[in-house]
Amino acid sequence: MKYSDKQTRLMTSAGLNLIAQALSIYDSDLRLVVSNQRFQEMFDLPDALVQQGAKFADTIRYLAEEKDEYGTIEDVSALVQTRVDQALAFEPHYIERTRPNGQVISVEGAPLPQGGWVAVYTDITRTKRVEQLLRARSEELSDQLLTHAEELSATNRKLAATITALEEAKRQLTEIEGRTRLTTEMMPAHIAHVDEDGHYTYSNRRLSAVIPGRPSEILGMHIADALGPSAFERIEPHLLAAYKGSNSVFEFTEEHDQRRIRVAFTPDQSGGVYILSMDITEETQARVALQQSRRRAMASQMTSGLAHDFSNLLTIILGTQTRLERMNLGTEADELVQATLSAARRGGRLLNRIADMTGNRTLRPQATNIHSLLDDLKILSSPSLPRAVGLSVLDNTTDDRLLLDPGMLQDALLNLVLNARDACGNNGQITVSAHVVGRTWLEISVNDTGPGFSSEALEKALNPFFTTKGSEGSGLGLPMVYDMVKLAGGDMRIGNTPSGASVTLRLPYRVAPDTAGGLALLVEDNDDLRALFRDMLIDLGLSVIEATSVDEASALTADLEDITLILSDIRLQGEATGLDLADRIDGSGLPVILMTSLPVNDPLYVEAMTKGPVLSKPFTIHQLSQLIRPEAVA
Repeated sequence: MKYSDKQTRLMTSAGLNLIAQALSIYDSDLRLVVSNQRFQEMFDLPDALVQQGAKFADTIRYLAEEKDEYGTIEDVSALVQTRVDQALAFEPHYIERTRPNGQVISVEGAPLPQGGWVAVYTDITRTKRVEQLLRARSEELSDQLLTHAEELSATNRKLAATITALEEAKRQLTEIEGRTRLTTEMMPAHIAHVDEDGHYTYSNRRLSAVIPGRPSEILGMHIADALGPSAFERIEPHLLAAYKGSNSVFEFTEEHDQRRIRVAFTPDQSGGVYILSMDITEETQARVALQQSRRRAMASQMTSGLAHDFSNLLTIILGTQTRLERMNLGTEADELVQATLSAARRGGRLLNRIADMTGNRTLRPQATNIHSLLDDLKILSSPSLPRAVGLSVLDNTTDDRLLLDPGMLQDALLNLVLNARDACGNNGQITVSAHVVGRTWLEISVNDTGPGFSSEALEKALNPFFTTKGSEGSGLGLPMVYDMVKLAGGDMRIGNTPSGASVTLRLPYRVAPDTAGGLALLVEDNDDLRALFRDMLIDLGLSVIEATSVDEASALTADLEDITLILSDIRLQGEATGLDLADRIDGSGLPVILMTSLPVNDPLYVEAMTKGPVLSKPFTIHQLSQLIRPEAVA
């Protein structure tokens, strides 16, 4: 049964009034929080001084002036100030004193963790009289024995007060420990401690969240058994160094799901080691993409001026050769003119490919059906292959729509298939295989039965302009594929198999949101833009509610269970950003699409890429639909 605040107060008051002792609780500002009826009766206090909020100083002054509680006092104000100062520097205590009316009371006080204190007043007059009677009627007992008995009685009472204080401290420590454990278990990291033998003495039970497939309940387990042989082999040298007193922070890729893990070891004075582990897969993907963007920007700055001048020279050469072609200089001259024109046009195509690599080539991820993309790849590639060269496509992916740039990915795969064709010659086999690695990566490999990469090619294949095709190759094919993969936050490996060459692309596995017929939360603080985006979402078949700040949006997501999609700007009203909104709903399964006018190399843009798809303003309804439902707009 759930009680109202009023019912709770009434029951608490009734319970306190049944206690034989007087009780009062004052807060850190020395105002009364609660007292029982016995407190008022014991000190004969007026109603005003037992009301919530009554000042401690007023009570002391009343007892001194009206009740002579502290005997004859010449300076009451000084007494009040002394008692107030003592109360502000409150410490646990137990005292016994005789009141002017002859009553003997014990006063037991203890501070509260929130500030202020609680005091309990017990009438021990009868106990004292028994002690005096015992002294009077027990002539055979020595004064020393009686004194010891009295001291023992007083000590027992102090001991009881001390035990009460210790029990309260224990309760507070238990609460603090509970709050600390709850806080650590909510963190997106594994926090643990191992003893000098490598056995876990503490864990916030987040190991399985950081490294999937591992157990969560690991107390008492050895770290090698909890992590498995492969992961333990990676961390063991750093752990041994920590046992010797060295701090270390390092990263490794775990074998099962190929997730990137960052680990920090901190030795403690008892011989054990504290461990902090975090999954930084998405951070690594964003870091790779940012590094590639910076490289491309530097390459663009270095080549743009040269390319411009070279383009002008080619234009002059083409113009001059065209004029020579019209002069009818004879067959031999015509052949030279055609050769010059062919070389100049090839130089122009080379400039275009350089521009593709170093220019502003932006990834435009959209909800992509991998099955359809691979089917289309086979259709596009087959006509370009010799009759005796076979092409197999092994599709072991899921049915999820993934956030990819299908145009760039298909161009990259087509480039690899044509390279494999050239390696095979007139006959051979090309195999394209795709599968998912732990729902972390999409991995696509292109293998052939050609001669494989030479040792020089393995070392230089990704360098621009390196080619093994002589004058027929530009040396930009593999670098352009590598550029696309890095922009997406992935990686690329080249190598040889027993039957030929292999190129493997690894791309982040990011599932596109599915919002058919749902309710969209639009978060945008510009009125005109909000109206435009609202119309786009409605045209895509979604109902729309709107917010202008992160706090407003968070309240709506908490109150409305029907929201299926959030479309939010990064910069909003207030200090919080769209990134903060994504963090607040993390774990809810609610998809977030962020939009911004920031440049792609801005830190906020880069961080946003780790949280989900990002739309660069301005964008069209078609670009928005590609992130939601590609079939919504033709």
